[in-house]
Amino acid sequence: MLDEPYQSAEALAENHSTIPNEPSSSAPKDEKVTNLNAESWSKSSEEDKQDACKPQDFGYDMYPERKGARFTPTFTQILKGHGRENFDRAKCERKVLRAIEKYPLVKIMMSALKSSGCPVDIQRHIACEVCDTSVTGGYDVESNQIVVCQNMCKLEGLVAGVLTHEMIHMFDYCKHKLDFKNIEHLACTEIRAANLTHCSFMSAIAQSDASPFRIAKTHQECVKTKAAWSVESVRHVGIEEARRIVDKVFPQCYADLEPIGRRVRRNSGEEVLAYQEKRIYGY
Repeated sequence: MLDEPYQSAEALAENHSTIPNEPSSSAPKDEKVTNLNAESWSKSSEEDKQDACKPQDFGYDMYPERKGARFTPTFTQILKGHGRENFDRAKCERKVLRAIEKYPLVKIMMSALKSSGCPVDIQRHIACEVCDTSVTGGYDVESNQIVVCQNMCKLEGLVAGVLTHEMIHMFDYCKHKLDFKNIEHLACTEIRAANLTHCSFMSAIAQSDASPFRIAKTHQECVKTKAAWSVESVRHVGIEEARRIVDKVFPQCYADLEPIGRRVRRNSGEEVLAYQEKRIYGY
């Protein structure tokens, strides 16, 4: 664990020499963001997918369409209901629209990104695609695009959860200039996403992190487990190494609740409170 005092995700980024010393995104709401993010936000979808095909990509094997591959079902898969990818994509896109209109946490993230100078264009920044069955979504930092896995996200609530989780990564990239090729930065944003959107007591039970004898540590253990799994899968390191990196940056990243402002428990109604409080943080 780190002995240094609390640092936000922004402070963590500033303390690593791998991040260029660029001005933060503080543009007014209606202005286009400048520098790094202006270029990222202006790329076309076709350019994005070409740029994503690089020799040392991290985690792209789980998102075959990022590299131009197309899912071709076998005869057996067609009998099982596959082969309707365009239809499934349209259904997924409708769920995305409803999640953006309906779910408070998604609306918070949309507002926070806009206020930070990185407004989300739904057609440009969110894509429904066929993914590996081990994932439900992802954030493609090379194309600055959220992937919702249409073959895995069948429920509207799950789509909303994926959007909120991945928008936290997008927010960290936009506002804090995190370098996703730096494994400590990756661990930090995974901690924040798990902390703010994923972990509840039921999630901790499913991950074997919950116990009536250590309830106070249940949420932290859930966050560490989820973040370590994500780091392991993206960077192809052992789970012990992933957990070591997560433990190293955990104190400051777990304490950083921006932009949601609170840890939202499942079925608690706290997402509505968080939405009402977003003005406190300027969102």
